[in-house]
Amino acid sequence: MKYYIITGEASGDLHGSNLMRALKKVDSAAEFRFWGGDLMLAESENIRKHYKDMAFMGFVEVVVNLRKIFKNLSDCKNDLLANRPDALILIDFPGFNLKIAEFAKRNDIKVFYYISPKVWAWNQKRVLKIKKVVDHMFCILPFEVDFYDKWGMKVDYVGNPLLDAIAAYPFNSNFRNDNQLDSKPIVAFLPGSRKQEIERLLPEMVKMQAHFPEKQFVIAGAPTFTAEYYEQFKQGTQIPVVFGKTYDLLKNAEAAIVASGTATLETALLDVPQVVVYKGNPLSIGIAKVLVKIRFISLVNLIVDKLVVKELIQDDCNEKNLKAELDSILNDEQYRNTMLQNYDELDQQMGEPGASERTAKLIMEYLSLK
Repeated sequence: MKYYIITGEASGDLHGSNLMRALKKVDSAAEFRFWGGDLMLAESENIRKHYKDMAFMGFVEVVVNLRKIFKNLSDCKNDLLANRPDALILIDFPGFNLKIAEFAKRNDIKVFYYISPKVWAWNQKRVLKIKKVVDHMFCILPFEVDFYDKWGMKVDYVGNPLLDAIAAYPFNSNFRNDNQLDSKPIVAFLPGSRKQEIERLLPEMVKMQAHFPEKQFVIAGAPTFTAEYYEQFKQGTQIPVVFGKTYDLLKNAEAAIVASGTATLETALLDVPQVVVYKGNPLSIGIAKVLVKIRFISLVNLIVDKLVVKELIQDDCNEKNLKAELDSILNDEQYRNTMLQNYDELDQQMGEPGASERTAKLIMEYLSLK
């Protein structure tokens, strides 16, 4: 079978690579063409465009980059018709992918959506469009099944692929020595994978070193940037940056400050107490406050449906608040233990590893029915 996979960000690259590996197991003749990143490139050399040329975060940023976005859409549509896959597999990235789904449906290309768009957060009526243009939806968050059911759409809950990634990860017992880290307790900084996130969040994060000199702070670097890029945000500190070792970093961390997104869930699944942070373009945030209809921004809080981890958003993401929350996590034993107990509840809801394999098998089953 020929599979055409599209994602536009780092987390999608991770999930896409795991799905490609799983598809190879159930389809020995699998051929791939994709829009993704380095992890997917390790599974197949047939990349069409790298996600670093596609990821724009926030309403304003999207408007500023409209010309590039429209060109990407046009290129993708033309490439789809030129290569006509047996299955188009879309991974999250809804602003782009739902337009491609509509195009593919009009051109009789089977559309699978892996990792649902967050339609439950805002403009829920988008489900009506999804019902028309997506043949099969595979969800990775437990509450999404009930949400879609209320709109009369049957979806498959396949578990969460982060469980697969963590279960398969070869943790390095010599992580500290290999990265010249000393024996002091580690606090991990995960400032995100997008340029806008890093520029807004990392300068606030690095201020914590002055308040907690007994701790060792380490930055999880995004694969699309260099160590030199991060220097401009360090404000004279000597905080190291490690690349491609985020799970090892978290496994060795006592606490973490994490940009809102998939990383908050990864941090919780690895049992690291955290504070979640987010800063966006002020206009984008203003628009989001009008449109978004959810209580929390962190996946951890959304899944458990209560405030498990503190969220510091926009102006609340400042030195004073970060210091206070990090102090509670590090030095208030009851506060820390309560967070970890809530992580246990999260683990129960998330289920077992195997999302990639379950999704690959379902795709094969549905393709055999056509």
